[in-house]
Amino acid sequence: MRRRRPMRTPTRRMIMHHTVMAITITMTSIAITIILTTITLMLMTTSRTPSGDPCMMEADEAAALYRLMTWLSPSFPVGAFSYSSGIEWAAEAGDITDAASLGDWLASMLAEGGGFCDGVFLAHAHRAAALRDAAALRDIAELAAAFVPSRERQLETSAQGRAFIDIARAAWNCDGLEAMISCCDGAIVYPVAVGLVSAAHAIPLAPTMHALLHALVSNWISAGARLVPLGQTDSQRVLALLEPVVVSTAKRALEASLDELGSATFRADLASMRHETQYTRLFRS
Repeated sequence: MRRRRPMRTPTRRMIMHHTVMAITITMTSIAITIILTTITLMLMTTSRTPSGDPCMMEADEAAALYRLMTWLSPSFPVGAFSYSSGIEWAAEAGDITDAASLGDWLASMLAEGGGFCDGVFLAHAHRAAALRDAAALRDIAELAAAFVPSRERQLETSAQGRAFIDIARAAWNCDGLEAMISCCDGAIVYPVAVGLVSAAHAIPLAPTMHALLHALVSNWISAGARLVPLGQTDSQRVLALLEPVVVSTAKRALEASLDELGSATFRADLASMRHETQYTRLFRS
């Protein structure tokens, strides 16, 4: 018969360990609360509701959040799942082999490449549309369409932009939207389309910017997860690690002028060009 081991008296190390765990959990809860409060405040156009409760959202604020969540959800039918932005070639070439290399690749694309440029075009299109400046909006749309580095990236951003505009016209039309669309003579690429439509619906620029960059990163990670492949947990780890990059890129894009446009992700640009000649492909870019 086995003897029961006597219960151990908690040591100082054990007490310190549990104390640190409790402090960590508390700080995590505080951080989550701060993040949720910040997102709510970004979407609020007034500081108080008629009832005076700062925790409540007015109807227009709730509508703005609902539309952003819908338009920039992976389920919104712009065909984003069909494109990898050159990630498919990077995976085949051995540049992306695991979660760490995927995270590094995407951080560069976001901060120094197409992600930043898309953010700048979104910001300027949103401001021009909000001011009903037809000439400025037309110039921004033309520049954005010409700025992509490869034929397949052009296909990707213009096809998604066209789908976004078509769905907005059909299901989310509003006063002034058609006039803004008609200002753009040629193709309306994806970030310009999002900026134009969100401005027409009077949705603030800052949350629109963060939602767009989150959607871009989420789609890139989805492509990477299928190509590496990665599990769901590793995919979420990559998304979590890219959070500060999204935040800093959004800030830079909101403050940047059109003269500050530019990218330094040559390998990613080459990947998007070479994707066309891959023997087998899952994605269109």
